[in-house]
Amino acid sequence: MDWYPLVFNPIIKERIWGGTKLRDVLHKPIVSNISGESWELSTVPGDVSVVANGALEGTDLNAVVALNPKAVLGKKVVAQFGDQFPLLFKFLDAREDLSIQVHPNDALAKERHNSFGKTEMWYVMQADPGAQLIVGFKEDSNAEAYKTALAQHQVVDLLAKHSVQKGDVFFLETGTVHAIGAGTLIAEIQQTSDITYRIYDFDRRDDQGNLRELHTELALEAINYQRTESKKTYAQNTNVSNVMVDCPYFTTSFIPLTDTASVHCTNDSFTVLMVMEGDCTLLYGDKKMELTKGTTILLPAALEAVQLKGNAELLEITIS
Repeated sequence: MDWYPLVFNPIIKERIWGGTKLRDVLHKPIVSNISGESWELSTVPGDVSVVANGALEGTDLNAVVALNPKAVLGKKVVAQFGDQFPLLFKFLDAREDLSIQVHPNDALAKERHNSFGKTEMWYVMQADPGAQLIVGFKEDSNAEAYKTALAQHQVVDLLAKHSVQKGDVFFLETGTVHAIGAGTLIAEIQQTSDITYRIYDFDRRDDQGNLRELHTELALEAINYQRTESKKTYAQNTNVSNVMVDCPYFTTSFIPLTDTASVHCTNDSFTVLMVMEGDCTLLYGDKKMELTKGTTILLPAALEAVQLKGNAELLEITIS
């Protein structure tokens, strides 16, 4: 197989809290005014991404990996995670506040759902004036204080609110209570999992007049009640990779591109690039590909000597 950079058809998800920024800012093919998520790279059952370019066009990501797991995923990734693509990449548009929620760790998710847990990170691509994110507790708490606040519809009072702007980064370990606030456009990188426990939804009703399901009891054991330092600072040196988050599940770096930069490519891991701003050219071998804002691209581990040229801001994700 002559491996090449892979682009996938986005999987658009309508959400009660969604809007139109996925179309207006990122040029995604949304068909409603409540489009909340664009799944860029996914192997979640029922939502497996399909290649949109080149010789493998029309092939889903699981089938691509099956052709040659080590060539696609990388030797180290296969040794650690087997033949499954281990990450899920999304863009999220929050026109309204998302529900307050928490994700279980690997052990709990395996026991209850036969799934991975859901460690994730957020990169704020755009934020309206006054936009906020909820991440963790203001102060160390406990299950009893939490249950009391929940019963009194006051759980928000226990939680830490962060005013945000473009470029802010948050790393959410499993167990961190969180919510994306209205007016934010987010790039999200997470483990391959769709396990979410909804804690509180501001007493909203759906278009049928029903309250959305809460997972109160499931969440109790999953929550980390200790205060966390989830916001990350990072360097922004031009034309190189600046590490933002480095954890066992993924390493994400920021590339402020003003000229030419080399992409981190090894036989150990695939690399994913997400374009946060601007346009650039991807150079590989004697070929090239144009990338625009909102593009997500998978570089198989077998690719080497990949470069970027142009004026753009990108996230570079690998497993180290």
